[in-house]
Amino acid sequence: MTTKKLLTFILCLLTTGLFAQNYPFNGVSVNMSNLSKLSKAKSRSISPENFSGEKGKGGMADPNDKNIPNVANSWSPARDLGKGWKINPFINIGANETYTIAEMTGSGAIQQIWMTPTGNWRFSILRIYWDDETEPSVECPVGDFFASAYNQYAQLSSLAVCVNPGSAFNCYWTMPFRKKCKMTLENISDKPMRLYYQINYVLTDVSDDEAYLHVQFRRSNPTKGSIHTLVDGIKGKGQYVGTYMAYRVHDNGWWGEGEMKFFIDGDSDYPTICGTGTEDYFCGSYNFENKAIHQYQEFTTPYAGLHQVIRPDGLYKAVTSFGLYRWHIADPVRFDKDLKVTIQDLGWKSDGRYNPQQSDISTTSFWYQNEPHAKFPKLPSRDELEIP
Repeated sequence: MTTKKLLTFILCLLTTGLFAQNYPFNGVSVNMSNLSKLSKAKSRSISPENFSGEKGKGGMADPNDKNIPNVANSWSPARDLGKGWKINPFINIGANETYTIAEMTGSGAIQQIWMTPTGNWRFSILRIYWDDETEPSVECPVGDFFASAYNQYAQLSSLAVCVNPGSAFNCYWTMPFRKKCKMTLENISDKPMRLYYQINYVLTDVSDDEAYLHVQFRRSNPTKGSIHTLVDGIKGKGQYVGTYMAYRVHDNGWWGEGEMKFFIDGDSDYPTICGTGTEDYFCGSYNFENKAIHQYQEFTTPYAGLHQVIRPDGLYKAVTSFGLYRWHIADPVRFDKDLKVTIQDLGWKSDGRYNPQQSDISTTSFWYQNEPHAKFPKLPSRDELEIP
């Protein structure tokens, strides 16, 4: 199939809605086949130019408020123009400070998040609390949440996450809430950071069968027993919908023979779902190799990709690092009571035997479930999060 024919085919799928995200609650839908349908939902947006998201309250910052933190950060370039211009497009978050970037009251859903953070993306921790929670349902370094662990730009085009030039993070996971939503960003660095962001959402009724998004980060550095656990102890009913993996390999040779395993509803020694290899789970094959040039071949698609390969440079970059994602949008893994997910850290030895490895694996797992959820493991410390 030629490139032109492929693009035409994709456009047809988008237009018919077969290839689009569809969020069915109360007529709120992101689907090109029903964009013409009217809805009672109310569009709102939170940014540094409208912290509350209130109707008719955007762009009201006054450059004369330059001495008030995070109220008129761009007062100088706007000093000749006055209110209504670009007065406060970003916020500053101090060292070891937690900032509440959004609070929403009522029922509705987040539809899109755009962020551009400065500093080390591993040192900015995103947390989201649904309704009356005191423990977050989303807790993750901001880079890993947007499939960007290495603090180095890598373009990504998918249905759930897009990373665009020059460091623009975009998330399209739908995130329903029934009473309220609170979103914070903690800067665990000893240096201040700057954050540009916008959170687009709707206020609308949410049906009883809508679950809440959960996101959990874990790291094994190195893996113990050549096993990395992505999630364990999930309790409740829901569906697993996505994996981002940052995989740093310490051995030579092919590293991705490990199988992805889903232990569902009481599975103990053996899982219900068992994959056939790491590159297979991420929808590739045969080592992700471009055989014409004998190199790893980066790719980014709507549902899966190997969008980042950081190669040794003969000096300080001594290991190969990979960024991979797999969104279960068309094939969510459903569970009724509990879920555990693991992957084997397995490569090849030169004599044709498997090589149990001790790699550095970080994962971010995305799933929907009803509440309450089991408490997350303690997030690693700053030193344990850092990728040297």
